[in-house]
Amino acid sequence: MKRLIVCLLAVAVLSAPQSKPTFTGTITDDECSRADHSRMRMGPTDAACVRACISSHGASYVLYDGKDIYTLRRRRSLRDRKSPS
Repeated sequence: MKRLIVCLLAVAVLSAPQSKPTFTGTITDDECSRADHSRMRMGPTDAACVRACISSHGASYVLYDGKDIYTLRRRRSLRDRKSPS
């Protein structure tokens, strides 16, 4: 009986839904992907440089975690979606 309870408990723990991953880093653009804006310096702050690169150069937003770079894509919200006519 103990063995059955242990097995059921193990199955319950292993089949539990996995949590969503959490990412921590700096939002920047793919022109300055390592969050080093000294080369382009398109604004007085890093944030201004990112916005300028996005609007002027067609750059994409990326997340830089100090090691890897993740390209971010815009998710359409329900407000952005047009309702069927």
